[in-house]
Amino acid sequence: MLVPMKQRFDVLILGAGASGLMCAAELCCNSRLRIGVVEGNATAGRKLNISGGGKCNITNVAVSQEHFLGECSFVRRVLEQFTKEDLLCFLHDHAIALELRKSRYYFCKRAASDVSNLLLKRARGARFFYSCNIVSAVHESEGYRVHTDQGDFYARRLVIATGGESFKHLGASRIGLELAEGFGLQSRPFSPALVGLTLQKEQFWMKELSGTSCRVCIKVGARSMEEELLFAHKGISGPAVLSASLYWNKGDICIDFLPHKNLHVFLHSKKLLSTALPLSKRFMKTFLEHIGLQDKPCHRLHAAEIERLSQLKSYCFAPAGNFGFSKAEVSRGGIDTAQLHANSLMSTQHKNLYCIGEVVDVTGELGGYNLQWAWSSAVVCARQICQSS
Repeated sequence: MLVPMKQRFDVLILGAGASGLMCAAELCCNSRLRIGVVEGNATAGRKLNISGGGKCNITNVAVSQEHFLGECSFVRRVLEQFTKEDLLCFLHDHAIALELRKSRYYFCKRAASDVSNLLLKRARGARFFYSCNIVSAVHESEGYRVHTDQGDFYARRLVIATGGESFKHLGASRIGLELAEGFGLQSRPFSPALVGLTLQKEQFWMKELSGTSCRVCIKVGARSMEEELLFAHKGISGPAVLSASLYWNKGDICIDFLPHKNLHVFLHSKKLLSTALPLSKRFMKTFLEHIGLQDKPCHRLHAAEIERLSQLKSYCFAPAGNFGFSKAEVSRGGIDTAQLHANSLMSTQHKNLYCIGEVVDVTGELGGYNLQWAWSSAVVCARQICQSS
């Protein structure tokens, strides 16, 4: 049976998340191509709209490849083609108000839906198919055929923007990797990233501090992240831990509970340890009990006791695991960037097959980096399609 003309497109985008919406918006505003967008949810941009407490951390003051897990030169080349400054100008030109938090993080001043609504407005020339679940995709002589539970779609160009596996309650799945595998593309399995870490029995003392937080510096290999750590019932979380989780697979992490402070400066005090050190009394009492040290005046500490207390500056341990996809902000892994052109996000193996956003094996730290990757990869892809049409 022939597919109705309305389901034949010049470009078919799979996914209406941040990258898919931006790609559709760019294509509709800069070409006369017939654009189709297939989305499993009933509405577009669901994850985008709830991120950052509904105000989405849209980008960061300092954006560079150093803040991403992925092939550095590939990431840099994509980010250079649509920069943070380009994004800020775009949003300013369309009256999307932003606010800067902690001198680093750009959030929507009113609501994340302002951005998704803007992109939907710019993509109004596209045809959206909601609650449409993808089953498979194949390469044919004149392009691509995508099989869904609403029938088949045909397109000369296919853009995979299906995202990662986190937020499963919003319909997230590994369908993008399954499609890539069907085309013979290599990929790394998705795993939870920007996620809290669970603890071994030896670190259960941290659970007693559930609900409290402190500023720390966490080291994972050669990486260091300084931000807040939140003690949680299941383990440790908070911005510092979420970013650290991106680089942790197994083995030790090291926490400095007194970043930029010299422990020995406080050891001449006649005050008790629990009050002399610039950490909460609750934390100090729990920590001292854990290391088997009496809460005594600082100046009375012996050398061996000072050595034990020095763990405040470098408390190293191996987490048991992480909180899983249900609590992960994003997915690590995805389609291998070695099989994509950095100037287009097109497959090196299949002409007119593109992969953008979280489905690609590029993952940023916490702080707007993953959305910046979504915007940049989408615009680079859309511009190349427009130029080659």
